Amino acid sequence: MSLKLNNRFLILIMGVLLTCLGFMPHAHSESNDALAPKSQVRDALAMPLHTVTIATVSLEQSLLFYRDGMGMSVEGPLTIGPALEKSQRTLWDMPGDLSWQTYRLYRKGIDSAIQIRLLVLSKPMPSIHDSWNSRELGPFSLGFPNNNTIALDKHIRTLGFGALNALESYPIPRPDGSTYPIDETIFNAPDFNHGVAITRGDGMAQLGPTDKHGKGGPAYSAQVITDSDSQLKFYTDVLGLEIRSDRVFKSAGDKGAMNLPNGTEFRFAIVYSKGATTGHMLFVDFHNVEPIKPKNAPSLPNIGLGMWSFPVRSLQTVLENANAYGAEIVSAPIKVVDPLVGSANVATLRAPNGFLIEVFEEQK
Repeated sequence: MSLKLNNRFLILIMGVLLTCLGFMPHAHSESNDALAPKSQVRDALAMPLHTVTIATVSLEQSLLFYRDGMGMSVEGPLTIGPALEKSQRTLWDMPGDLSWQTYRLYRKGIDSAIQIRLLVLSKPMPSIHDSWNSRELGPFSLGFPNNNTIALDKHIRTLGFGALNALESYPIPRPDGSTYPIDETIFNAPDFNHGVAITRGDGMAQLGPTDKHGKGGPAYSAQVITDSDSQLKFYTDVLGLEIRSDRVFKSAGDKGAMNLPNGTEFRFAIVYSKGATTGHMLFVDFHNVEPIKPKNAPSLPNIGLGMWSFPVRSLQTVLENANAYGAEIVSAPIKVVDPLVGSANVATLRAPNGFLIEVFEEQK
């Protein structure tokens, strides 16, 4: 199925506002929401995205964007003892001559928000991305729902950060024919990541809970991929996640989505943990433009967003699924006591594009 939308609607897509579009043909029978859960939480193998890990050598810029800009709280540097460091070095395939300090960035009072594990490396490493160009393959963004993107846009630009697009304000139709307003900006975050600020107006619920200051998230993370059939099969067959929306879109605006050429066609899939309403993933696969392959692997220890971490009900089942799929298992389970995931058995895998996936089963 191919849909032709203008630039504003395509920018909307990267903000994952497909959650509420009334014209979606596969809308849930009760909620008219295409992204309403298809299953129950009890059916989930992997839970919602819990932690994203970003490697950096610029603590100051990272805190400026995520703490001072997006309003996240910070703990750190955390105490990482020799035993945990040794385990993490194995799990994350970190070189022996590299050390790091760990910071936890989180949304105070909102347990469902994704937390950021910020690794401040002892020396520069290759960068996952070469630029903020949206055609570059690999991890793309973190999404931040909030109550006032207009004010947040002004604030973050004042801090010195640019954006992929100008702030966009536009109406979105409801199923009954009325509309509500949307404001959105895709910011150029440190280490060639993107931070998406997005607000639904007119009384519509935001895409994730917000704190007392009206800021929320991260609520989701996105990647630009190729061979999307194989990539998505990894997430559904190995982790047991479900695809809530899977479309092909074609841009028709002056630049198209994400500053792409007119007529750019891409597959856009949204993947959730079963029964979940946040902590989801977005995947973009370009059809008629050539993606840019960065020089370096989209994984730790390279600079940038290099790992997703998921709690799972059964680590054994995930590893059995990984073997059946043919996924690379980077590390067999290791028992850790980690300030970000607690007491858990942890293993790591690689997605088909080389991106590192951490899975952990909590130990009661």
